[in-house]
Amino acid sequence: MKTYSAKASECVAKWYLIDAENVTLGRLAAYVSMVLRGKHKPMYTPSMDCGDHVVIINADKIALSGNKRTQKTYYRHTGHPGGIKGVTADKVLDGQFPERVMEKAVERMIDRGPLGRQQMKKLHVYAGTAHKHEAQKPEVIDFASMNTKNVRGAE
Repeated sequence: MKTYSAKASECVAKWYLIDAENVTLGRLAAYVSMVLRGKHKPMYTPSMDCGDHVVIINADKIALSGNKRTQKTYYRHTGHPGGIKGVTADKVLDGQFPERVMEKAVERMIDRGPLGRQQMKKLHVYAGTAHKHEAQKPEVIDFASMNTKNVRGAE
């Protein structure tokens, strides 16, 4: 018996739409990274990009459990000595680009390298409800109802 390996011509990417309102960040990021890599398909091949496109709306209304909203810090470095900068998740979500919290969570679950960068191009995150992918007719995934732990109540 031979091991099946998918070819590029066999990989057909579908489009999915997920509403992130009141959904726990880590749970959604883990699910989205699985879909981007193609691990939900029976023809999954680790060395091929067989994943699907994912459109996430309402990324500014994502829920973080516990005190992560005020305590989780995103660090970056300017490249100069002593140039480390940090910003909390609260400031990012209330700032100009709240979708970066979702993008970073998914990006850190995807492989680092050429294949991972190719898979990350299939992620489309929007802060509000409007998105520009209606022409692709994305299939709606109700992630909040998949598991009761996926949704954080108003706390």
